[in-house]
Amino acid sequence: MSFSEELLARKFDDIERDIGDQISHRALPPMRIVPSDDHPLPKGPMPDYVEHRDGVNQAGKLSAEVVIREYDAAVKEIEALGTELSEAARRCEMMVSGVHATVAEIKELAANYRDEGKRYFLKIEECSLMTSEVRTVCEDLKKKIAANATTPA
Repeated sequence: MSFSEELLARKFDDIERDIGDQISHRALPPMRIVPSDDHPLPKGPMPDYVEHRDGVNQAGKLSAEVVIREYDAAVKEIEALGTELSEAARRCEMMVSGVHATVAEIKELAANYRDEGKRYFLKIEECSLMTSEVRTVCEDLKKKIAANATTPA
């Protein structure tokens, strides 16, 4: 350990000792539960799914009530989260439904393009066949004309 680390460790020890001395020399005030604005204690009747047992003293009853109310408040928040999640799932299902409709449109568009490509393919081949036929006819006519030109009339 370096000198600076050792010095720092001694300082922390001194601070801890001072805090311990302060705490041990002071009388702690009685503990009271005071709700803050950030985290108020749950109010209202106890949930109907619990009831006090016979023989429990007042402190035990109050402690149990505070704890069960905290749990019940958490349960309500969890249930609200479940509701939000269900709503999000509903929106996702609607989105998926919209996607399926769009996919169907895309498939139809692709089929139309395929048909149009086939139509152009056939038209081009038809034109090519017709051009070949015209060339053949022209060549045959040239040969006949050339044959007639060489033969005496």
